[in-house]
Amino acid sequence: MSVVSDLYRNSPNAGMVEFQEKLRLQQENSMHTELEKLLTTAKPSEAEISRKDFEGFKKLFHRFLQEKGPSVDWAKIQRPPEDSIQPYEKIKLKGLPADVASSLNKLAVVKLNGGLGTSMGCKGPKSLISVRNENTFLDLTVQQIEHLNKSYNADVPLVLMNSFNTDEDTKKILQKYTHHRVKIHTFNQSRYPRINKESLLPVATNMGLTGENEEAWYPPGHGDIYTMDLHILNHLMNQPSDKRCEFVMEVTDKTRADVKGGTLTQYDGKLRLLEIAQVPKAQVDEFKSVTKFKIFNTNNLWISLPAIKRLHEKNGMDMEIILNPKTLDGGLNVIQLETAVGAAMKSFDNVLGINVPRSRFLPVKTTSDLLLVMSNLYSMNAGSLTMSPKREFPTTPHVKLGSSFTKVRDFLKRFESIPDMLELDHLTVSGDVTFGKQVTLKGTVIIIANHGDRIDIPAGAMLENKIVSGNLRILDH
Repeated sequence: MSVVSDLYRNSPNAGMVEFQEKLRLQQENSMHTELEKLLTTAKPSEAEISRKDFEGFKKLFHRFLQEKGPSVDWAKIQRPPEDSIQPYEKIKLKGLPADVASSLNKLAVVKLNGGLGTSMGCKGPKSLISVRNENTFLDLTVQQIEHLNKSYNADVPLVLMNSFNTDEDTKKILQKYTHHRVKIHTFNQSRYPRINKESLLPVATNMGLTGENEEAWYPPGHGDIYTMDLHILNHLMNQPSDKRCEFVMEVTDKTRADVKGGTLTQYDGKLRLLEIAQVPKAQVDEFKSVTKFKIFNTNNLWISLPAIKRLHEKNGMDMEIILNPKTLDGGLNVIQLETAVGAAMKSFDNVLGINVPRSRFLPVKTTSDLLLVMSNLYSMNAGSLTMSPKREFPTTPHVKLGSSFTKVRDFLKRFESIPDMLELDHLTVSGDVTFGKQVTLKGTVIIIANHGDRIDIPAGAMLENKIVSGNLRILDH
């Protein structure tokens, strides 16, 4: 036995394993030392929370050092069984019971509210960007839940998961909802340090959030418009206790615009979320295929609170690490270690996917998305946006606005009023382009102003299946 172990110890492979293990330990110890140094700079009122955050980060960093390469074995990935993804229409056919309020009183709505509007050129929380008739994302959410509470004499609370970036601004704005019929609670996401890609150490020099440390911290965040759905709630509440779903993910049919979105697969006998970051490079094209993986995760989840408590108490929430590389303003390459809540799916019992219509999925990540929700494609009722019945087909147009429209401020200046888009299929706009009042866009419209040129689409213009290029200026007489 000792001869074998000596042989193993002396083999080049064993030496490499030992070296890598020592390196990992060194990296982990160095990280712990740096985190302790940072904690000495925390304000007394924040020290306990920061220490708790860092304990969570240490666990994530430990796993990051242990796991190398894609976290899935591609050969094990199978399509999910037919009955594991239910069509929404089938659930809707059941109708609603007389006593909807009893189900609503077992519901809490949690919204991710940690993201800033920086990608759209806005300061402050993304949820405070105006979406429709001066209503912000947050206004729409409050209106939706208040409408439910009033209609069914219920008491559904709204819980906002803020971040260190959004907490202060959000709390100020919440005062305006004091007299609305919805209880609003807030809590903060963890605050984790960005780490230098080369040294694998925090880039922060102290616990401050300003100056050189402004970009040293991160929270994950999303910003989509969702509507609480009574049919899905009823389906979940009326299952036999031994078969009650603990985790439901709303998915929708994939289009060419969604090829990078996470999808549902069968893996080791369980339904599992597969993200593009977990896919081996050789299989990325296969992952993006609309024919093999037909659906993607909308990030709208229904999760049993008792099940979360059970898993949390036994430390049984298993979520893959997502490595998110970033480049800071000064050019420094950093990495963010993240986890996606949908990845916890495999830890729960009786999980289910519900294939919902595209209309339930309204992501607003860019001004191109904002143009869609501001237009007459959608009508608004009690904070809910629904596709206008005047649109003949249920798909949303594909809109691609150029860099001149990236910031919300510039975007709004370029539209005297939002065009009529009821019959639009595809819109591409590039360069210095402005739109006059009451413009109508139909079919496929491509407007390209070359460098140095400007195109003003005149008030009242109707463009149907048109390509507009060159220079078109309209000057006041």
